[in-house]
Amino acid sequence: MENDQIVGSAKNFAGKLEGPVGDIAGNAETETARRVRETTSAAQNLYGQAKDAAREATDATVNYAKDAFENRGDTFHHGSQAIAKRVQDNPLASMLIAGGIGFALALLLTRPPRRPLQRGR
Repeated sequence: MENDQIVGSAKNFAGKLEGPVGDIAGNAETETARRVRETTSAAQNLYGQAKDAAREATDATVNYAKDAFENRGDTFHHGSQAIAKRVQDNPLASMLIAGGIGFALALLLTRPPRRPLQRGR
């Protein structure tokens, strides 16, 4: 539990205790102080809850990133095995795909550069 939540709960409790005292005394200042204390304690309690939620989300993200980093080799290995199996099962399709990719790259890399249009001719 966050420190702000504890402080907020304590202030809220103190504000609730002031209520009967203000009613008995009939003092408007005591009533106003009680309401202000209850409002600020509720806000502080919510602030503590928000900090806890943010901390938990950050911890979860860090743990997910650590797990992904630690398992990166396994993922790459499994992917490589799956591709190798596909190529072994369908060698002709794999050769056609590889040839198509090579042809597309050759077109992109050997294309002459564009010349800007000459105006006025």
